[in-house]
Amino acid sequence: MTQHQVLVVDDEPDVRSLVRLLLERAGYDVSEAVDGRAALRHIFSDVPDLVLLDVTMPDIDGWQTLQRIRDVTDVPVIMLTAASTELEKVRGLKSGADDYVTKPFGRQELLARIDAILRRSSDRDDEAPQAIDDGLVAIDPVTATVAVQGTPVHLTPLEFRLLHTLVRHPGEVIGRDRLLELVWGNDRAAPEQVKLYVGYLRRKLESVMPADEVPIETVRGFGYRYLGQGNRTPAPAGTAIDHGAANRTAASGEQQNPFI
Repeated sequence: MTQHQVLVVDDEPDVRSLVRLLLERAGYDVSEAVDGRAALRHIFSDVPDLVLLDVTMPDIDGWQTLQRIRDVTDVPVIMLTAASTELEKVRGLKSGADDYVTKPFGRQELLARIDAILRRSSDRDDEAPQAIDDGLVAIDPVTATVAVQGTPVHLTPLEFRLLHTLVRHPGEVIGRDRLLELVWGNDRAAPEQVKLYVGYLRRKLESVMPADEVPIETVRGFGYRYLGQGNRTPAPAGTAIDHGAANRTAASGEQQNPFI
């Protein structure tokens, strides 16, 4: 059985040594990085199965490092920090972290969280990816490429999974919680991420097609749906559709408290 590779990113040698010893005893293959830049160099050359990322580091901190990681890969990331406030946890999840562990942490708890995330990641990887081409959007999961009416669109890994999920269910309204499960792999991520990333995705699609033709709709109070070729059917009676709500939220950064 192949060992899972874990990258431990922390500027404190004692913490790295402790975590390495704990993980190696549990059967993991462990690499270390002393700061965010070293972590990014490691990830660019050899993507691990999971990253343990400290928040407080010199030069570029954990939040900046996480943002750059998410630009290139959807590798699972667990944030390590001494801050235990709810606000800090929400910030980590909103930024794309898969989990959040506070220092000092229980050894068994850390191992259990790592195991749970790797198991979810493995379950997603085991699903056979299917190429899709409905005449409007073409998606190839093997090469991680997307084209809209023949024009390539460059997406981040999370945007790619979101679009792939929506296109796989044409005409179907998918609620926020279901998208968290299908795209993020769990329902513990911050709900606001769904609206934020739908907005990001819409903006990418608007770069190659008119805004009013982007086939992703926000069905207020219900969720989101993809309307590809041959799926432009009316919404349920009494529902409000806003083609650009998520896009405006992503562009302005405004915080709302909608149903979705």
